[in-house]
Amino acid sequence: MSRVSASERDFKRRSPSESRLGRKLTGGLKVRPGEVSLAHLGVLFLDELPEFNRAVLDSLRQPLETGTVSVARANAHVTFPARVQLIAAMNPCRCGHLGDASLACARAPRCAADYQAKVSGPLLDRIDLHVEVAAVSAADLILPPPAEGSAEVAARVAAARAIQTRRYAGSAARTNAEAEGPLLDRWSTPDDAGRALLAQAAEAMRLTARGYTRILRVARTIADLGGAEQVGRAHIAEALGYRRRPPVG
Repeated sequence: MSRVSASERDFKRRSPSESRLGRKLTGGLKVRPGEVSLAHLGVLFLDELPEFNRAVLDSLRQPLETGTVSVARANAHVTFPARVQLIAAMNPCRCGHLGDASLACARAPRCAADYQAKVSGPLLDRIDLHVEVAAVSAADLILPPPAEGSAEVAARVAAARAIQTRRYAGSAARTNAEAEGPLLDRWSTPDDAGRALLAQAAEAMRLTARGYTRILRVARTIADLGGAEQVGRAHIAEALGYRRRPPVG
């Protein structure tokens, strides 16, 4: 499998709509690459995540775990590459006004739990970063730009990727997301304070083994972005903050 450069990845972005997706996410009636394979080594963006058919969403579990997708039909069984960066967006509830008492529907907050439950727990467990974004008010639009702009963020990300390229040279992994087993243990094991925090959180949050491993990968990446050699307590704490939270309401 050939490797794709960063410049090539910039143009590989798939954003299928719910109305035309159906079985095309992992492969249609004929044996051919689905949307997740067409986005290989790029971004697969799913807007309004709970509006997709649940069975279709759950078909993403294999490619998010293994980086491949197997398509079985009567006349063929084919495995396609499907290592993607999944980005999904959703409202907290169907009406989108859960936090505004004057606009929220009559079923709030129960509607939020029902709406968010349309996405299965195993799929959510495979999503590393869960970020709540507040609505933008008119007053927000006139605020000065942030101190760190896109160019500065891009430079930090590029530096972190360069660190990972050097780290995993000669191995099958290219990034922290692909590290596993002894390789992950070697580079992502936190210091004593970080291990203690992670152990406490694993018990309190009832982390799955998958969730535990993903926290280590995210913490390693946070450390890389900060230029830190070892994963520390602060990196573990930030990674834990991105894990899935209970439904709003």
